[in-house]
Amino acid sequence: MNGLLMRFLGHSTVRMELAGRVVLTDPVLTHSVGGLTRVAAPLPRETWAGVDLVLISHLHGDHLHLPSLRKLGRDVPVVVPRGAGDWLRRRGFSAVREIGLGETVTEAGLKVTAVPAKHSGHRWGPRFTHGPQAPAIGHLVEAGGVRVYNSGDTDLFDDMAGFGPLDVALLPVWGWGPNLGPGHLDPERAAEAVRLLRPKVTVPVHWGTLAVPGIARTRRMRELLVTPPRRFAAAAAGETEVLVTEPGDRVALREGTEVGE
Repeated sequence: MNGLLMRFLGHSTVRMELAGRVVLTDPVLTHSVGGLTRVAAPLPRETWAGVDLVLISHLHGDHLHLPSLRKLGRDVPVVVPRGAGDWLRRRGFSAVREIGLGETVTEAGLKVTAVPAKHSGHRWGPRFTHGPQAPAIGHLVEAGGVRVYNSGDTDLFDDMAGFGPLDVALLPVWGWGPNLGPGHLDPERAAEAVRLLRPKVTVPVHWGTLAVPGIARTRRMRELLVTPPRRFAAAAAGETEVLVTEPGDRVALREGTEVGE
């Protein structure tokens, strides 16, 4: 695809190179995240080197992961949902920008617009009322005639139909456990989202990367670390080009594909 390179680093972390800039979504770069262990291959440093801009979709620890942000450097520009900026600045990050729903930030030729997400925005989940909280968002990233939708964590909602036209959608198709809580897409609901979004290309994310150590080797979890993107591809057949990409691998965007039409 002209003007765009992508690499799925695992979970919701995608490296995008467009307009001469490197963007990283919801970086999770370490061996462990809270009580979860990375079961995908470790990431070589070059996969997350040279990042110009970080996009954070919401405050959950597997999306706003402080140890991973520290690896990138405390002065790397980070865009967070409006209301989360002071919390992150107090932890030593100096280049934090907030973005609210419908607002846009520009960064050296990149245009990033915040769109809704149907997901809890509390740092510690939907049942807590005290502590850091900011609305969960998705991102529309535009540069050089390319338009990418990064959903973050979300469930299905009708307003997705207004986000197009889209060249690429990054859509979650599972999580890290044997079941999904509220505010997530499973493979079949992600296929329904495709019918609303109408992207030319879809990259399934949020799968195959993290697991609870005690159950990672059970039969069900072994299946769930592999099958969700393939179930999604079957359910979305004929609606979009699905590029199932293993964690750590480059996304096989086809050269010469027309974008921005």
